[in-house]
Amino acid sequence: MAGARAAAAASAGSSASSSTGAPQEPGLVELLEEFSRTQYRAKDGGGTSGSKVERIEKRCLELFGRDYCFSVIPNVNGDICGHYPRHIVFLEYESSEKEKDTFESTVQVSKLQDLINRSKMARCRGRFVCPVILFKGKHICRSATLAGWGELYGRSGYNYFFSGGADDAWADAEDVTEEDCALRSGDMHLFDKVRGYDIRLLRYLSVKYICDLMVENKKVKFGMNVTSSEKVDKAQRYADFTLLSIPYPGCEFFKEYKDRDYTAEGLIFNWKQDYVDAPLSIPNFLTHSLSIDWSQYQSWDLVQQTQNYLRLLLSIVSRDDDSGLLVHCISGWDRTPLFISLLRLSLWADGLIHTSLKPAEILYLTVAYDWFLFGHMLVDRLSKGEEIFFFCFNFLKHITSEEFSVLKTPRRKSLPTREAGFTVEDICMLRRKDRGSTTSLGSDFSLVLESSPGAAGSFTYEAVELGPAGAPTQAAWLAALNNRESRLQEVRSAFLAAYSSTVGLRAAAPSPSGAIGGLLEQFARGVGLRSASSTL
Repeated sequence: MAGARAAAAASAGSSASSSTGAPQEPGLVELLEEFSRTQYRAKDGGGTSGSKVERIEKRCLELFGRDYCFSVIPNVNGDICGHYPRHIVFLEYESSEKEKDTFESTVQVSKLQDLINRSKMARCRGRFVCPVILFKGKHICRSATLAGWGELYGRSGYNYFFSGGADDAWADAEDVTEEDCALRSGDMHLFDKVRGYDIRLLRYLSVKYICDLMVENKKVKFGMNVTSSEKVDKAQRYADFTLLSIPYPGCEFFKEYKDRDYTAEGLIFNWKQDYVDAPLSIPNFLTHSLSIDWSQYQSWDLVQQTQNYLRLLLSIVSRDDDSGLLVHCISGWDRTPLFISLLRLSLWADGLIHTSLKPAEILYLTVAYDWFLFGHMLVDRLSKGEEIFFFCFNFLKHITSEEFSVLKTPRRKSLPTREAGFTVEDICMLRRKDRGSTTSLGSDFSLVLESSPGAAGSFTYEAVELGPAGAPTQAAWLAALNNRESRLQEVRSAFLAAYSSTVGLRAAAPSPSGAIGGLLEQFARGVGLRSASSTL
């Protein structure tokens, strides 16, 4: 057993070092060990593992501070939300180290905190709309879905039904404040009041686009609607926002991913299940430039679905407007961090956010902040084999190509002569799998004769300085794409190495039959650390 663990860990380390040679973040192993051992709760920061959590929190603040000036919304004892970070980061603007000393906050934290306190009851489990990424001056936010009557009239009773009758880790009496009780007493205008505050917070953050990942219109337990969503708000309170229903399988589906040797290709969600009633709905003006046949979404496997949804979200945040984005599922701690993390890593790989962070550092930040400190229940998910957390980082191999880059590409009308187009050397810089066919958006041919999705009006952010068109411009763009691929590969390799030596080998308890050996082999094969014919 010990030999099998060592062999798998060594294989992972060898894979990472041979492909990148990048140093590991010193605290990443400790972070993953703590994450897989216990559930983060803001009020437990001073407990037995308090020093570890404090180190994680401090490191996150350091990493955010490398590239941004920010304010901190205090949540030290979970006073605002028991399963949000104790130090909630509100990114205000990008800055260099020299500008840190002259930082002048543009936010009145006390007023923002008051608005959050008033709005939190509108969302499931009090998981209010929280900004987590700043891109082009726009906030990318996360939250849970809208709360229903069940939660508004009793947090503990709601959690009982929501968890299927089990004791819920978040059903704490201290989560229910006097203000919450006062709100519940206003029977007639309850929804107007709490959702009104929620809308005020969304507008304060300049959020216009709301992407709902739920596969149901309302979450139902024992015949009772326990949550709602903006798309089915009867009073149309959210009519001024651009609502997108992009149903995505919940964490339970990712047990099938694990059971298939961590293979997402060919894994298709069963859309005919009784509880699935949310259709895909996206305004036409957001889809026309992506060249995706959205009518086929129920036939996509997990890879295609995740890729297409990510492309959609990237196109939204890259639009030429000042509007922010909210992404949420039901509770906001499984599917939501999956896409928030992919957004953060994709924009970082393009060199557009967290520009000073190295691969190991951005990996630490997104694992710690987007997953651990926002309450992802890794311990529970691992016990059930629902490895959505692992899927997120293993999936990075599928988003390295130009389709996921928001860097603006040269357009055909800018090419004065054939000689100014791509050279053979330029084309060879692209991997074969990224070139595709002559009709693919990722093909050599389309790169030369067409503009990529970014040039069609969606991906408009010009991070690569585009001067007069020509080979130098195209070479710079190709170099940026190659850099993107290598950066994402480094992040994935660093994750696999750390995960295999900590969480990966403890994903299931050993059985008398020795099934753990099969688990280790399954994991090693699934993540590419072993060939199908090799043995541990």
